[in-house]
Parts: sequence; C-alpha cells; structure tokens
Amino acid sequence: MDLRAIVLRLKNLVTAVYFRDLFLRGTPFLDVRAEDEFAKGNFPRSTNHPILNNHERHLVGTCYKQKGQQAAVALGHQLVCGELKTARVQSWCELLAANPDTHVYCWRGGMRSNLARQWMHEAGMDIPLVEGGYKALRQSLIQVIDEVAANVRMIRVGGKTGVAKSRLINQVLHSVDLEKHANHRGSSFGKMISQQPTQSNFEHALAIDLLHTMGQTSQWKTLFVEDESRNIGAVSIPLLFFDAMRQSQLVLIEMPYEFRVQQILQEYVVEMLRSFEENYAESGFELFSNYLKESLRGIQKRLGLERYKSIAGLLTDALKTHLNTGRIQGHEAWIMRLLTDYYDPMYEYQISKKKDLIIFRGNNSEALDWALQLDS
Repeated sequence: MDLRAIVLRLKNLVTAVYFRDLFLRGTPFLDVRAEDEFAKGNFPRSTNHPILNNHERHLVGTCYKQKGQQAAVALGHQLVCGELKTARVQSWCELLAANPDTHVYCWRGGMRSNLARQWMHEAGMDIPLVEGGYKALRQSLIQVIDEVAANVRMIRVGGKTGVAKSRLINQVLHSVDLEKHANHRGSSFGKMISQQPTQSNFEHALAIDLLHTMGQTSQWKTLFVEDESRNIGAVSIPLLFFDAMRQSQLVLIEMPYEFRVQQILQEYVVEMLRSFEENYAESGFELFSNYLKESLRGIQKRLGLERYKSIAGLLTDALKTHLNTGRIQGHEAWIMRLLTDYYDPMYEYQISKKKDLIIFRGNNSEALDWALQLDS
C-alpha cells in the first residue's frame, strides 16, 4: 500500500486499494445521486437518499450549461436549504446510525458526496467517502470480470433443454450461476415474474459473486459456468468473459427424454404457476396462462406457422384441463412437441460446432462426480 493510500484512509477517504474488500465484506453504501442515476445502476446494500432529486438535478444541470459552475452551485444551495436540508441530512445520519460501516458516494466522488459528508459532519456524524464514487467502484468490478476472463480456466456445462444444468452449477464450489444473476432461465420461456436487473447491476452481481467464489489472489481454480448464449433475456454477458466462455471446454449432461419432460414440467408449469399465484392470488392462473402463450408466441417465426398453431392448440387444451381439473399431465404434450420440433434440433446443430471442445459426457450424477473431482 502506498503512502498516499494510507494518508487518504486516515482522512476517511477510501481509495481503490480497498474497493474489493468493501464488496467482500458486504459494505452498506449511501448513494446520494438522483433517483434516475440510481435506477440505472447501483450496488448490493446501497441505499438511495439523493442530495438533489431528479427535478433539482435537472434544474442545476441546466443552470450549469447556461451560467456556469458557480451559478449552478449557488442554485443547488438555494434548492436544498432549511427544513428540506435538515430532513435529508437526518435521513443520512439515521442510515449511518443503523449501519455504522456505511460509505458514501456520488457519481465521481465529487461535489455531491463531499457536501453530504460535510453536512453530516456538521450534524455530528462522520462517514467514509469513496474516492472516485460510483464510477470508480463500478470500474473495479468490471476489472474483476476481465481478470477472471483472462486468468481462469473455464468449463462450460452444457446439455439439451431440461437436463438440469443449473442444478450441477450450484453443487460445484467454484462456479457462477449466470441465469440467477440475470433473473432469467435463458430460454424463450425463461422470463421470471420479477424484472431482470439492469445491465450494470447484472455485471455488478456477477463480479461480486466471482470475488467471493475465486478470491482476490492469483491462485484461481477452474470456474464452471453454464453454456449460455451471450444474451440472457435482456442482459448480456460481458464480452471478454463471454469470449473466454466460448473458447472453453464442455461437459455435456445427457439425460433420458422422459426426465427432461418432467424437469421442464416442474420448472415452467408447477413452479411458475406457484410463483404467479403467490404474487397475484386469484389472477395468478390467468397471468400464468398468458406467460406461457406469450413465450410460445415469441418463437412463432422460428417454429413456422403450422407448427406454431399445432403447439399452441396443445397448450390451450392443457391449460383448460389444468384449470378445470387441476391435472398438469396435459402439458406434457406441448412440451414434447417443443423439444422434438424446436429445442433439440437447434441444440444438436449448435453442439455439432463445439464437438472438439467436449471433454466429458454423462448423466447428471456422473457429470457431477467428475466436476467435483476437478473442483477439489
């Protein structure tokens, strides 16, 4: 650690030397950026209490462009003063009192976070400030992803739809569940009830998981990841990380057709219906039905009109039976058609281009045993 970092630490200014440790410790953050900035990207355990809200920030920004920095600063002080200033400082101090390790940041660790820290100091509470702010913290996490991509041996876990690849991923110590961080199962039916994270938040969650999984040292082990396309729903795997994945070796899980049908039935029918009913009560089944129909409609062009109509008919019949009798077995018909007419041919074509990268193939149990031996 250099002398500058020590001096800044003593001044309660936290430098990049400590950023990874902050994330490993699960440090809480006070984010004083405006609401829109926070919504685009933030960190786990960050709380947004803006020093300037969206409207105020817009006014100050317009003033800055028209009249310069000095006028903009003066306007900011006019907008946030008196009881409003007192209330905002009180909310910051209450957060710090409840979470004593809280650190404060703004966009670049500049005027807003420094002013917030000054006002808190005047109120009798001192808070560490992150040098470089949100931008520097984010860059430190992007660097983690790039370092892993450049230095860690990856092994992809592949297999046809329904072989329970994610189950193996989550049973191996040195692994990362990309679909969990994306909040999406990766297929055309992969949308979850809750929204996907923003691209920035997906990258932050991935990087922090990698920090916990691989550690901060250069003694990294093999990392297991699921064989994904670059886009998982609306988010994308960072390019360097994806390029490393694409060049990595493959473990193929091979499971019987019947197992796969039942696995899909459990995930996309039983579990999804339960989620809809838990969140939407009496409207749950209707919304669940719409989810299945919209997911199928999303691949209509790739299925072709005739196959789409046929599978859609099977789905409609299954939903009617399900609603009227509670029996779910009718869903097996459209699931089997999707596997044979769409998912399996597509996967067989894709895997034919990767066959030279396959280093192991077997059922779920065999693949897990092999992976655990390599991971030990």
